[in-house]
Amino acid sequence: MAETGHNNAPALDTSDVDKWIGKQIVYAEMWDPCNATDIRRWVQAMDYANPLHWDENFARASKFGGIVAPQSFTVAMDYGHGCHPSCVGKIPGSHLIFAGEEWWFYGTPVRPGDKLVQERRFAGYKVTETAFAGPTMFANGDTVHRNQHGALVAKERATSIRYLIEEANKRGVYGKDKRAPKKWDKAELAEIHKLRHQWILSNREGITPSYASVKVGDKLPRRVIGPHSVVTFALECRAHRQNIWGSWRWNVPEGAYDPATEDAGFAEDMTYDFDMRKIDPRHADGLFHGPSSGHINSEKAENVGMGGAYGYGSSMNAWHMDTVAYWAGLDGYVWHSKTQFRSPAFEGDVTFVDAEIVDKQDQSAYGVPIVTVKTKMTTQDGDTILTGTADVSLGG
Repeated sequence: MAETGHNNAPALDTSDVDKWIGKQIVYAEMWDPCNATDIRRWVQAMDYANPLHWDENFARASKFGGIVAPQSFTVAMDYGHGCHPSCVGKIPGSHLIFAGEEWWFYGTPVRPGDKLVQERRFAGYKVTETAFAGPTMFANGDTVHRNQHGALVAKERATSIRYLIEEANKRGVYGKDKRAPKKWDKAELAEIHKLRHQWILSNREGITPSYASVKVGDKLPRRVIGPHSVVTFALECRAHRQNIWGSWRWNVPEGAYDPATEDAGFAEDMTYDFDMRKIDPRHADGLFHGPSSGHINSEKAENVGMGGAYGYGSSMNAWHMDTVAYWAGLDGYVWHSKTQFRSPAFEGDVTFVDAEIVDKQDQSAYGVPIVTVKTKMTTQDGDTILTGTADVSLGG
């Protein structure tokens, strides 16, 4: 139902959203299977140096016999950065940012030559008062991923935040005056590069720790990503296969209706022109047009209350999963992952990823012993931008 504003904030009109709750939406499908270079592009953009995913010689010598995708790559086999099923219906004067992801995996890896198909549903929402924008919608969308053989690969629940631009700008939580990108001197950059290199060397061989040898309280090697820039954000965008011109199509079944191309109530300069997309590929490119273009366009970002260029939630989720997977080695497997995004990664910041074991289960719902790893991402100022957990098995 339509929500009224609180504390003199304008109303958040959710009436057009209600009719889609529980319904299947977003009938988009990739034209082509993925290839090894798609996987390489992904790990390069996510700054994930695991040679299993890019070094053909290393991968052929492994038990996999060749390049295999990291589990985080599953979202790059999809349309909409994983977020789209949580965004449906028109909310006038609104914008959207990603708030978190939950994933379940089923033991089927993604390899070059695979093509995934998806079923997407809008699961529902709640409206909560936030310091960022007053009445704010937290919406959930679900995606089921299967491969070309019909095997279940993964399920995802995405959570998005939809908020009123006017109210976010008025409150200025991420105001331009607070978001001047940090400038790093040579000594600071040297320390960042040193820590990054140490993490790369921490398990380059892909050795899996034994379940018996790890204990609650053990910390994983610290990881650093950044400094973030419009270049790194653009690389992340390009790593999503959907952002390559002509890589997907609408595939709405006969008799079904898909609201995915309808006006969501975004600002005019943050909306796709679907007619122009048919003749000008740049209009199908999220770096130039559409609701994601504020990630690298500071002026657009400021206009929607973000204060400056900022990163992708799907990238932060990948950093979380990849960090755990790298520690878990070639015999490790993430069965379940859940993340909450507290803030975007902003231009000029670095992200520190700290993780520790918080639980062990000799018997689990996955049929194998499980270690639960908790992650926390912070900036150079100590601000938390993500918290997450991952349930991971460590092989035999």
